[in-house]
Amino acid sequence: MEEDKSGFPVKQELFLETGLHIGTKIRTNDMRPYIFKRREDGLYVIDIRKTAERLMEAAEEMAKYDPSEITVVASRVYSSNPASKFAALTGVNLIKGRYVPGTMTNVNYEGFIEPKLIFVCDPKGEKQAIAEAKKVGVKVIALCDSDNETKGVDIVIPANNKGRRALALIFYILTRELMLKQGKISSYDEFKYPLAYFERLEEE
Repeated sequence: MEEDKSGFPVKQELFLETGLHIGTKIRTNDMRPYIFKRREDGLYVIDIRKTAERLMEAAEEMAKYDPSEITVVASRVYSSNPASKFAALTGVNLIKGRYVPGTMTNVNYEGFIEPKLIFVCDPKGEKQAIAEAKKVGVKVIALCDSDNETKGVDIVIPANNKGRRALALIFYILTRELMLKQGKISSYDEFKYPLAYFERLEEE
């Protein structure tokens, strides 16, 4: 998949085909700057230019850290599936399913971690992770849909964070960009994982 020459990491049509821009019927004040328009059916449409910009910014930020210092929090299947592939290919850590309170604050918890950056797939379902990150000074990148609040988030990636294909595309882009910055590939041509790979649900 080639880089789109208009500044998008992939062809603009792919953002639209995967529904990356389709928000919900709710728009919070926090997300107002990222909304392009409201459709006749009441759904808010996310500004995909801002999505593209923030995805690239997020990859730049993650590249500043050792992969062992980054943790992705993905509580739902549609996010944890492509996030698992992102983690396997880039070396970052992953918390799938329910986030256990105290994971970043309780040193006696057996699953205690001390990341320097966390990537959250849905601030609503993973607000505990954001709260703990803020308490211990950990940077937060989050996928934020039109109905999300962004308090505690350092880098907002405005996007449909509920759709299977949209989430697959997000992690496809992030994996490719981070692997490039890590030196695991030297060009987009060397990235051998198609979008379908990130869409495919793996058996547990």
